Amino acid sequence: MGKKKKLRKTLSNPSLLAPFNEKDGILQVVIETPKGSRNKYAFDQEQKVFTLKKVLPAGMAFPYDFGFVPSTVAEDGDPVDVLILMDEPAFVGCLMECRMVGIIEGQQGKKKKQLRNDRIVAIAEQNYSFADIQHVNDLGKKFVEELEQFFVNYHALDEDKYRILGAKGPSTAKQKVRSGMRAFSKK
Repeated sequence: MGKKKKLRKTLSNPSLLAPFNEKDGILQVVIETPKGSRNKYAFDQEQKVFTLKKVLPAGMAFPYDFGFVPSTVAEDGDPVDVLILMDEPAFVGCLMECRMVGIIEGQQGKKKKQLRNDRIVAIAEQNYSFADIQHVNDLGKKFVEELEQFFVNYHALDEDKYRILGAKGPSTAKQKVRSGMRAFSKK
């Protein structure tokens, strides 16, 4: 066997995709963890693959698909997080087109080391159950409280305190994405 073949980087990097579909301005989200999964997956920027980050205890699962907005950086240093409401679960690495209906604002950490960790709430463009939802308030107070409680419980697994600051509408969510895009461009 003559020359050694040089390994080529063949894996794609979904974190570098555009945050919005340029054709129609719809938010693009890369799925990390599907609805109903006990496994929490995350995209490893260095290796360019999805990795298993943690396993939730029996009886606890992600209530909806969870992912990130590409080409953004949030206050916690990760891409902007998104919870996507749709009929059926997607799969890890799937690119979804979504419309923002709001944001769950939260703060995590100990007293002196607290940082924002907000979650955009979005509706998948290709769905039926949530097609009429335009604002996070349209989901109903109890529904939103259950979503908020999931994030409180999720962080408690790592003995990390997560405090809900409130839920706001699509204009605040859009501001969060735009802020994340600016932070990404400065990287």
